[in-house]
Amino acid sequence: QVQLVESGGGLVQPGDSLRLSCTTSGFTFNMSPMKWYRQRPGKGLEWVSTIDTYGNTAHAPSVKGRFSITRDNAKNTLYLQMNSLKPEDTAVYFCAKGDARGEGTQVTVSS
Repeated sequence: QVQLVESGGGLVQPGDSLRLSCTTSGFTFNMSPMKWYRQRPGKGLEWVSTIDTYGNTAHAPSVKGRFSITRDNAKNTLYLQMNSLKPEDTAVYFCAKGDARGEGTQVTVSS
């Protein structure tokens, strides 16, 4: 049974940084491409970042250069380093394996 648990969200000011974590179990993590999505208030689900099993990454244009997705296969954990946060980054952030998602972690960027 795939389990994904996000953590690390919070309330920060514009320009601050946060690192989100996603602890996983129930599948072979090092053989699985992983993604981060977000859902802004009143909006649909939005793809943020992908990392494949080789460590290759891709990011949405809105976060490219500010966010970085990484993985620690020894810990079965996915990360999202978010720098230079903006109010428009306010959202619930989810990690995903295929169609499976966690419950998310809230990130609020506000002065």
